[in-house]
Amino acid sequence: MIRVGLAGWGDHNELYPPGIKAQDKLREYGRRFSVVEVDSTFYAVHTAERVAVWTRETPADFHFVVKAYQGLTGHQRGKPLGDAELDAVFSAFCESLVPAKEAGKLMAVLFQYPPWFDCTRGNVEVLRKTKERMAGWTCALEFRHQSWFEPAFREKTLAFMEAESWIHSICDEPQAGPGSVPTVLHVTDPELTIVRMHGRNEEGWNSGGAPNWRDVRYLYHYSMEELSEWADRLRALEEQTNEICVIFNNNSGGHAAGNAADLMRLLGQAAPELPERAVQLDLFDSP
Repeated sequence: MIRVGLAGWGDHNELYPPGIKAQDKLREYGRRFSVVEVDSTFYAVHTAERVAVWTRETPADFHFVVKAYQGLTGHQRGKPLGDAELDAVFSAFCESLVPAKEAGKLMAVLFQYPPWFDCTRGNVEVLRKTKERMAGWTCALEFRHQSWFEPAFREKTLAFMEAESWIHSICDEPQAGPGSVPTVLHVTDPELTIVRMHGRNEEGWNSGGAPNWRDVRYLYHYSMEELSEWADRLRALEEQTNEICVIFNNNSGGHAAGNAADLMRLLGQAAPELPERAVQLDLFDSP
């Protein structure tokens, strides 16, 4: 099975009828896609009550990929948490997800590590400790530093992920220096593989710190040729893993939903019909 969905459900205005209330968007989203990536969990540890609402408002066969809280992945570069504090945050984070897990709707918890998390012995131990703290939870791993997949370490990285039961989050993203990773079409878990489509905006990828860096980084529209190439890749990956989850994260210009629908059609799946929308200006174009 190949599931196709989007990162978040609140920002895709092209999916919804005019005037829809924010609290009704997830229910409407669930009528169009069978999986979503929850990004809000990266910024805050939610309550179990909120997660329970998400599970109630989605169809029985709906699934969530939940992004791990940034305090668990080293994105907060201030004073590091001690072991006891970190244990408490991990515990609170997992507790918040129990309703989705018990409902059978939690596909995986995605640990995306920051661009400065490079391939070192110390960081390998961080990953081992994380898996210990997440015992009993399905976890996916995504790197943002290319050292993990340099020729000297690529096979060791993949073997480590297999040995530690990390699901590989395969990336499609610009090749823009050390803070990006290549597309490595390797399955590390026979049950599930995740593919995240970040776009290929090389110029905007390293724009961190700019006021509108998120809008710039993920501003990209995949062509039908690029999506066709990915359809072939997914069919090949499907022979190695029972389920594939594809998440489109190129949200900045409103392209994610349309690209997801196009990929679904290429895969022979029923795709949501989206209304025609005005072409949005590229942020790099002159006015």
